[in-house]
Amino acid sequence: MSQSLDVLENQRAELIRQMAQLGDFRPGSITGISGRCGKPNCHCHQPHHPGHGPNFRLTYKAQGRTVTETFPSPAARRRAERQIAEFRKFQQLSRAFVEVNEKICRQRPLPEEAEAAEQEKKRPQPSSGRWRRK
Repeated sequence: MSQSLDVLENQRAELIRQMAQLGDFRPGSITGISGRCGKPNCHCHQPHHPGHGPNFRLTYKAQGRTVTETFPSPAARRRAERQIAEFRKFQQLSRAFVEVNEKICRQRPLPEEAEAAEQEKKRPQPSSGRWRRK
């Protein structure tokens, strides 16, 4: 069942309102990295030791390259987690916005004037004058 044009336009307006209410956001993902350090006498080199960490890092793409940032504090990591969550909301709203706009484009009728003007257009007449050779 197709929805009316008014309903679709209201949905689009609601999506725009929700996008306007989004907070700070950025793309990326946070991963925890554990590993051994370079000191051979450190406790992390003992058998069955999990190593240092987890050290959390933010990874994202910028200008076609992968960028990795470390967090100076747990508060900075929590802030980045909130920003990434907002980015995920933005992605969902953006997909829904495109879907609603596609439906609107399919249902919106052509204006009568545009159709009439399109049919009345005349092709330009070729020039009857001849080019002179010098």
